[in-house]
Amino acid sequence: MPVTLRTFRLVCDAPDIPRVEALLHGQGFAFEPEPFHPLARRLTHEPFSLGDSLAARFGLIYIQDRSSMLPPLLLAPPPGACVLDMCSAPGSKTGLLSRLVGREGFVLACEPSADRLGILRANLRRTGAVNTATVKSKAQDLPFATGSWEFIQLDPPCSGWGTVDKNPNVMTLWSEDRTGPLVTLQRALLAKAAALLAPGGHLLYSTCTTNEEENEAQVAWAIDSLDLELVPLDPPPGFVFAAPALPGLKGVLRVADDSEGQGFFLARFRKPGAPCATILPDAPTSPLPGTRLDFSRLHGPQALNMAALPPGEVYDFGGKAFFLHAQALARIPRSLRWQGFALGKVAGPMRQELRATDRAARRREERNASRAPKDSGGHFKPDGAARILLPPLESATPDDALNVDGIADLERLVAGQSLPHAPGSGPVGLYYRGLPLAWLPRKGNRVVLSTK
Repeated sequence: MPVTLRTFRLVCDAPDIPRVEALLHGQGFAFEPEPFHPLARRLTHEPFSLGDSLAARFGLIYIQDRSSMLPPLLLAPPPGACVLDMCSAPGSKTGLLSRLVGREGFVLACEPSADRLGILRANLRRTGAVNTATVKSKAQDLPFATGSWEFIQLDPPCSGWGTVDKNPNVMTLWSEDRTGPLVTLQRALLAKAAALLAPGGHLLYSTCTTNEEENEAQVAWAIDSLDLELVPLDPPPGFVFAAPALPGLKGVLRVADDSEGQGFFLARFRKPGAPCATILPDAPTSPLPGTRLDFSRLHGPQALNMAALPPGEVYDFGGKAFFLHAQALARIPRSLRWQGFALGKVAGPMRQELRATDRAARRREERNASRAPKDSGGHFKPDGAARILLPPLESATPDDALNVDGIADLERLVAGQSLPHAPGSGPVGLYYRGLPLAWLPRKGNRVVLSTK
């Protein structure tokens, strides 16, 4: 029986690669680099399910088919770019886009299904994609202005014929005589993407099917019917690509049947015209439903690395603290309900105090924040996965940090066991050889790993 190719990508910055790989090696995994991206890896030995590894548990890797990594890489948004991901769940491509655009960049992920939206948010939370926001909406109904996005990723629902090795029933479920509704939906999404794309902006269209009607035929239709021009793609190394199924489409990529990875189709479009200033919605006339948080007035961990957050604000929504990227605040109209990145919870008397809706009162609160005592009673509890708020190990106090050199203690924590630690108040930062991993609740003189 042939061995199924397993690929994944590292979810870390370049300086942290050796420690993430050491964590994998320590549990017996072997792998080698892929040629098309510096963070992509292929497994060569899997002693147990990679999804149960410590690296996966702490969001330091993401298991993803190698072909599925291509759409964000070929859209290639530069650092600082803003990207609309129109059909996002489960979030594998959204997460990679988040890494590509970096701290200053922003990705808005759209998903209409409540169940799939929950999976999307969980994956983005686990992998620390703090520069993202999510919205429950049909992508074709998004209320953005024409020409308001410079980069758009569109990986629409498709027949999935390219995933037959993993999903053997897909050819029966989406036989050729059943794909009509998918083709119609894809065209509606392409038309919406073309309308939202700014002059000079780029749209990456991709599917995981080998069906010509959903691939080359859609590209030909978009060129004829929409204000889009085809941009030839350079084939990335490590793949075998087949010729387009239709003539005149030089530069589209179709992962061949004899290539490693799922069958995938990719095409990149550009909207004609010179790049111009981004069209943003009018300044909102109503405040956000939450309340902006001032961490100088909150009890919590002694050291929070607030400087690591991208530009933006932290808001309290019903006792839950969310980071709202500055680009999200500027770009998303108030008519659209969306969610930022979960940072933790807020409780105590200060929450009651901050419920005031009077604008003048809020302004007074902000002016006096620096003089307000912390004994107002408000408490901030960081989410266990909000590792971005963990300070560098050298900046953390010994009582509030646990630095693990081997994997045995990490395996105990993941198994539900507790570890001894200095007594105190508030959570403890967990590190692996100085690499931030998670926040641990403190139970007396022991710490545990939260399962929430």
